[in-house]
Amino acid sequence: MKTIRITRTGGPEVLDYTELPTPVPGPTQVLVRAHAIGVNMPEVLVRKGTYSWMPPLPAIPGIEMSGTIVAVGNEVTSLRTGQKVYVSARELAVRAGCYAEYIAVDASVPYVLPEGADLDAAATLANYQVAWHLLYSATRGFTYDSVLITAAGGGIGSAAVQLARAAGKRVIATVRSAEKAAFALSQGADAAINTRDADANARIAAATKGFGVDLLLDPVGGTGFAALFDHLAPLGLAVLYGSLDGWPGSELTAKIRERQGDSLGMRMFSMHTFDHDRAARARATDALIDLLARGAIRPAIHDRIPLAEVARAHTLLESGKVFGKLVLKP
Repeated sequence: MKTIRITRTGGPEVLDYTELPTPVPGPTQVLVRAHAIGVNMPEVLVRKGTYSWMPPLPAIPGIEMSGTIVAVGNEVTSLRTGQKVYVSARELAVRAGCYAEYIAVDASVPYVLPEGADLDAAATLANYQVAWHLLYSATRGFTYDSVLITAAGGGIGSAAVQLARAAGKRVIATVRSAEKAAFALSQGADAAINTRDADANARIAAATKGFGVDLLLDPVGGTGFAALFDHLAPLGLAVLYGSLDGWPGSELTAKIRERQGDSLGMRMFSMHTFDHDRAARARATDALIDLLARGAIRPAIHDRIPLAEVARAHTLLESGKVFGKLVLKP
C-alpha cells in the first residue's frame, strides 16, 4: 500500500511517500481502505517532533480517515465488509496511522457511517469533535445564548461556528482577513470581524449590543487573550483551548482583577481530557455523524490533495491560508 512515513522529524520534506505491506487484520480487527484522510495540526506537530503525544518513530502520521471495510477478522461479528466507516486515531493506543491507503484496527474502533454518507466530509470530523466538546463538555452545564469564536476561519473555528449556529446560539466570529470574515459568515456566523481592522473592538462591541457574549472560545492565547475578556458579559465564561501565540501572562491577572465585579470564569480545555473516556468520545462522534447525515453541519473542504503531495498540504496548512479543512486523497 502507499503510505506516508516519517523516520525523523523536521520540515515537510521528512514526509516520505513510500510503499509498505498492506496490513492483514487479526482475528478481532477489520481492514479499512481509505477514501479520504483529514489533515490536522497534530500531524504537523508530530512531523516537527513537538507533539506531546508523539508516536514512536518510524511512524505513519494521521489522526483520521473515512473509508470502507474491505476485510474482517474471523472473530468479528459487529461489522461487515462494504460498510462505510470513520476511523479516529483518538480511539487508538498511538495517535497516528491514518496517512495510508489502508489501516487495520480493532473492530471496536470504527464509527459506522449511514448509507450515502459523504466520505470526504466525514474525514473532517476531528475538528468537529473538538468543537463539540468545547460547546457541550468544556461548558459543564453552563447555559449561554451567545458565543464569540476567535480564529473562526480555520478547521476547528469554522466547525464551532456551524455547531453553535445549529444549536440556535448567536455567533460572533473573529478572523484575521476580510476573506476569512466572508467565509465565517458563509458558515453561519451572525457577525464576522477582521481583528486587523482599526475599529475591530468597536465592531465586536456593536455586534454584542454592548452587553458582551456569554461564552468565548479561543485557541490563540498570548498577550491578546486578556483583551478578549472585554467582550465577555457578566458571569461569562472564557475557554482557552490552544496557545498559538503563547500562553497568557500577567496581563490576564490584571484583566481579571479589573473585572472582578463581573464574576467571569475561565477554563483551559484539551481533547486529551477524554483519552480514557470512550463514552464521552462516542457521545460526541455519534452526535456529529447524525448532524452530518441530516445536513445540519456541512464541512468546508478547502482542497483535496493527493496523498503523494502531503508536503504541499502541510505547507498550505501552516500558511494560515486554509479556509476550513484539507483532505488527502489516496
